[in-house]
Amino acid sequence: MKRYSARTGTLTACATAVSLVLAGCGGGGSSAKGGATELDIATLTSAQSLDPATAIGSALPYFQAVYDTLIKRDPDGAFRPMLATKWEYDKDRTQLSLTLRQGVKFSDGTAFDAQAVKANLEHFQKGGGGGAKYLNSLKAVDVKDATHVTLQLSSPDPAMLFYLSDAAGLMASPAKLAGGTLRTTPVGTGPYTLDKARTAIGDKYVFERKKGYWGAELPYRTLTISVFDNETAVVNGLKTGQIDSAVLQDANQQASLESDTQLDKIDQTLDFQGLLLFDRGGLRTPALKDAKVRQALNYAIDRKTMLDKIRRGRGEITDQIFGTETKAYDKSLDTFYDRDPAKAKQLLAEAGYAKGFTLKLPRMSAIVNDALAASIEADLKAVGVEVVWDQLDGNSALQKIFKDRAYSAMVMNIGQSSIDWVTVQDLVTPGTFNLFGSTDETVKGLLPKIQTGSAAEVDEAARTLNKHLVEEGWFIPFYRMTYLLVSGKDVKVEPQSGMAVPSIYNYTPATF
Repeated sequence: MKRYSARTGTLTACATAVSLVLAGCGGGGSSAKGGATELDIATLTSAQSLDPATAIGSALPYFQAVYDTLIKRDPDGAFRPMLATKWEYDKDRTQLSLTLRQGVKFSDGTAFDAQAVKANLEHFQKGGGGGAKYLNSLKAVDVKDATHVTLQLSSPDPAMLFYLSDAAGLMASPAKLAGGTLRTTPVGTGPYTLDKARTAIGDKYVFERKKGYWGAELPYRTLTISVFDNETAVVNGLKTGQIDSAVLQDANQQASLESDTQLDKIDQTLDFQGLLLFDRGGLRTPALKDAKVRQALNYAIDRKTMLDKIRRGRGEITDQIFGTETKAYDKSLDTFYDRDPAKAKQLLAEAGYAKGFTLKLPRMSAIVNDALAASIEADLKAVGVEVVWDQLDGNSALQKIFKDRAYSAMVMNIGQSSIDWVTVQDLVTPGTFNLFGSTDETVKGLLPKIQTGSAAEVDEAARTLNKHLVEEGWFIPFYRMTYLLVSGKDVKVEPQSGMAVPSIYNYTPATF
């Protein structure tokens, strides 16, 4: 079947940023027809590097194709064996012992064993990637013998099994970890190998099914991941059969497929969209140091109108960062800040900002469209806060936001995990989305209880933390967004717990 590309002008591309604002160029895809041997998935998220140390959740399918994880996570979130066949904690939950699968080799012929596990975990931990902090509690990796390894933890980590089923658990050939070749030439034990001749990094990635894969053979001989910079092009690809599956975030694009009976559609709610306030210490924007100012910003936002007009009602209003499946979730906190401009002005005056202040925000079009930018700007202007948008492309965004820490806040889409500690690690502890490492005494007191307490203590501390973050205005969530998982009639696909996109294992031909 004919493939369309940016050069033909039929399916455009030239990519963008989602999650950590990685960018690239996109093209079209081929359909899984004629024996269902090819699968083409569309995405707005590019992987500029295929080194596992750089892997993040939204880009995980690129890595799953070539690297297996130690633990596999089923669509419903359940853990089951993959490269590790068994795992067990000691009574203090500071030692995690893994039994490894025998007879597995990396695609370069290197044996998978305990030394490979040790090398990979240390590589991920020290590799400088966005997920490195997920192994902060990993103190040492003890190799017992070729098939047994023990992870020594400095303190219990309630999400460690999740991380080992995610980016931190990806296993590459230890012979290739140094030197940087994994960025473009991945070497793993996974079900596919990268077809470099047909791959253009940042544009299109083509994977061919590996002969002699140790596990169950996946149904598609060829897996293609095509990168786009806009969902209009993705929808065109779905309608014409050039793309087999995609997750649509934009409500208008979702609405354009409402009457299309040739495509299968599944609603899924995972990410929340909101304004992340990094600078709670007032380093760049002194006003944000005062909780009253942060509360005022929350009261200023008209979440209901935003949801109705911008997302066509496709989502749920929320004022909390914790998802509905967590122990921390409290339904009453979803509407803690009903819009109240008068109260917002009063709080600003009490904080010494009766005349308002200026808030400079980065803007990437893939995340902040014109309507959202105008709505935020108007709501805050109504209470005296002037928003100045700084338009960024993907490359400059990565540098200015996360490395230069040039902004006090940003609008972002963030996944809401079913595991409380994952949310804590992502948004509360110092790291990617707590750039300035801000905290307070209440947070310091609660985090150890969530990390090491009994089940009852964890639940209570998580709920207390959630309420505290909302009351102190640590964040300005707008709503949980309903996404649309779309696929052609030839493809059956299941959503993946804990991910905004399905795992590559979740796709099968409809007649399979």
